[in-house]
Amino acid sequence: MSIVNNKKAFHDYFIEEQFEAGIMLEGWEIKAIRAGRANIKESYVIVRDGEVFIFGMHITPLTQASTHVKPDPIRTRKLLLHAAQISKLIGKVERAGFTLMPLDLHYQRGRVKVQIGLAKGKKLHDKREAEKDRDWDREKARLMRTKI
Repeated sequence: MSIVNNKKAFHDYFIEEQFEAGIMLEGWEIKAIRAGRANIKESYVIVRDGEVFIFGMHITPLTQASTHVKPDPIRTRKLLLHAAQISKLIGKVERAGFTLMPLDLHYQRGRVKVQIGLAKGKKLHDKREAEKDRDWDREKARLMRTKI
């Protein structure tokens, strides 16, 4: 069940590969995510010292759930992946010029997971071509409905 999608990532990048990662959260963050107060639109993922972190993910704290702690809405959060996945990501990011983007925040068996994508940036003409393809598909569907 999806919580937040990052549609901008699919518009600005070619997504080559996707990985699902756990995310280390505090109690007030879980409550805020369940209330729908998360945003991953301007966040990004980096690999540092063999660990994977997400930066810029904004979780707005609930006033009644975070009275006893000092919440930091955009703190750096650690992502949980297998060692083999991390080494694969390190190789792709450092050598091949890929970047890591958060694509989706969702629940899986009661836990919050983040879908990260191995992405390569699109040029302006690629974005225009994708827009033309979407328009053509929409037009084809419209034509098929009218002919039936």
